Amino acid sequence: MAAVNEKVGSIAIVAERELVLGFRLIGVENSFIAEKEEGVKKLNELLSEKKFSLIMVSESIKEHMDNKTLRFTEISTDPVVVFIPVPGGQDLESVNELAKRVLGVDIGGTQKIPAGASGQSGGK
Repeated sequence: MAAVNEKVGSIAIVAERELVLGFRLIGVENSFIAEKEEGVKKLNELLSEKKFSLIMVSESIKEHMDNKTLRFTEISTDPVVVFIPVPGGQDLESVNELAKRVLGVDIGGTQKIPAGASGQSGGK
């Protein structure tokens, strides 16, 4: 029998206790309670394991990351790293910004389509 790729769909969470408990309640097993530098250490450990397709990290851990790790999380697609807003936090990344950063797609509709570029022809 062929080996199943265990990485496909694997999710990990690195965050404060309150956030982790919520994810554990909905069945996310790989949820780790960590804050500040300890959170960065855990994130780096998970990245080096290469077992996860999505790693969700508390927004508060972001400010403790070095520039190299921060840059990697911004461009990585394997795994995708998403920052979870901390309840009451100020620096919230919108869905539009997240899609643009991770997928390179502008879903906000801010890009203008030039006249005549709609694909419809004027004549028969």
